[in-house]
Amino acid sequence: MTLTKLIAPFTPFLAEELYQNLVCSAFPRALESVHLADFPIADTALIDKQLSDDNRLAMRICSLGRAARSKAGIKVRQPLAEIFVGVKSESEKRALERMAPLVLEELNIKEMQLGMLEQVAGKEDKSVCVVSDAVAGVAISCEITAELEAEGMAREIVHRVQTMRRAAGYDIADHITLYYEADAFIMQSLSSFADYIKQETLARDIEDSVPDEVDLKEEFKVSGYRLLLGVKKTV
Repeated sequence: MTLTKLIAPFTPFLAEELYQNLVCSAFPRALESVHLADFPIADTALIDKQLSDDNRLAMRICSLGRAARSKAGIKVRQPLAEIFVGVKSESEKRALERMAPLVLEELNIKEMQLGMLEQVAGKEDKSVCVVSDAVAGVAISCEITAELEAEGMAREIVHRVQTMRRAAGYDIADHITLYYEADAFIMQSLSSFADYIKQETLARDIEDSVPDEVDLKEEFKVSGYRLLLGVKKTV
């Protein structure tokens, strides 16, 4: 009931349909329309201020991290090894220790080091990109090992296949066979991250060579390497 009242100003017809089906059908004395009901009142006692503050700081660090990636010209789909985060207080360091998994996932970075804001400026060199403001700063490692490049390639392949799935008109739950023709480096990425690619694209099999009878095929240049992909829905 609360949810239907919350969404009523934004999706009035959907809210009304839900209200009629779930509320009016079960409670004969209910108001005849969700739009006649009072809007829910927030219980501010349930707000976790520490969690809100932690999330706000994590969002700022993610924003700085994305800015550093943009400055370095590195896509978010390319994993990086490490980020150094500088903040102004020990309490903020403890907050980021709690939020580290979320920040690392959002920025696609493997490890985080924490320090004070004034330490960030001393981190910058040709292999590190620094972005900071008055509240916090980040320094991301721009060195991309062969392993990281292969993982980034796998993520790029997943992105391309997901786009092809939509173009082919597949349902979100449809399984596919994925076909490819590629240079040796991409073949290595496909082999090393086959399970990840299958899981993300719902591919039951990944086959080397693209037959004529696929539902859709497309050729790409990924980091300078040729990649031909084909998809076919499987039963």
